[in-house]
Amino acid sequence: MPIVIDKNIPAYSVLRNEHIFVMDKERAVSQDIRPIEIAILNLMPTKTETETQFMRLLSNSPLQVNISLIHTQSYRSKNTDAAYLDRFYVPFEQIKDRHFDGMIVTGAPVEDLPFSEVAYWQELKTLFDFTRTNVTSTIFICWGAMAALNYFYGIEKIALPQKLFGVFAHKKTATDGNDPLMRGISDVFHICHSRHSTVRLSDVKKQNNLKILATSARAGVSIVSSLDDKEIFVLGHMEYDRDTLKKEYERDLAKGLPISKPHSYFADRSCKKINMNWTSTANLFYNNWLNFVYQTTPYRL
Repeated sequence: MPIVIDKNIPAYSVLRNEHIFVMDKERAVSQDIRPIEIAILNLMPTKTETETQFMRLLSNSPLQVNISLIHTQSYRSKNTDAAYLDRFYVPFEQIKDRHFDGMIVTGAPVEDLPFSEVAYWQELKTLFDFTRTNVTSTIFICWGAMAALNYFYGIEKIALPQKLFGVFAHKKTATDGNDPLMRGISDVFHICHSRHSTVRLSDVKKQNNLKILATSARAGVSIVSSLDDKEIFVLGHMEYDRDTLKKEYERDLAKGLPISKPHSYFADRSCKKINMNWTSTANLFYNNWLNFVYQTTPYRL
């Protein structure tokens, strides 16, 4: 089954060229099946790249997936044309009375700020509350994960001495295969990370309502979920493209920022060949999530 998006959004032609089954909204209304409703709150400045990355992952499923893109009202992105946001995104106010099978809250480049000083923090807290009443399951990514862990569970965001940057090996904490999100994923797998902050494993373990799904010797706790899988916190970036870390590395170099080569990412010293070893895990994880929310959504949308 296809992913359903506006045929004019850049991701549509990108995914079609990759031979991914996408369907425009006009054709989708004629399909006599129950689509799955997914909302994406995209807090990244690279709106087009980020939305395409997640749409690519959500398309790898036998389910028909309707996508709603959301932007904040209390802060308008300086890196994305307002006309683009008005055309393809809607403010939270317009969807606050709807129900969704799933939601994704992306990361955001505001790690150096206390949560209370983020321009859209009050609006984000309202949306966090919305996920508990109107969404079956929500995936919070990177800074979004740390923000949600802080809001829901009081877990502090800890600054790292240097940027955690690269591709890191992870281990599943349970290998019995019973967890719906981790089913079929190898005992050892890889995830990209690009962040200046983290959360302590010990702080997560204190929360009886949370379970740790994956940790890394170098990246720390990386995938956490509530016991009912309604809230999922991914501190890394499964969604990254092959060259995303390369672009970040070159951007930081050009700005004169202190940055090391991304760990275990380049396959040679020339920094031209990239060892992409995280994409199969990403596809399986998001496919597991879509199947989970589709089967457990308790209301008719």
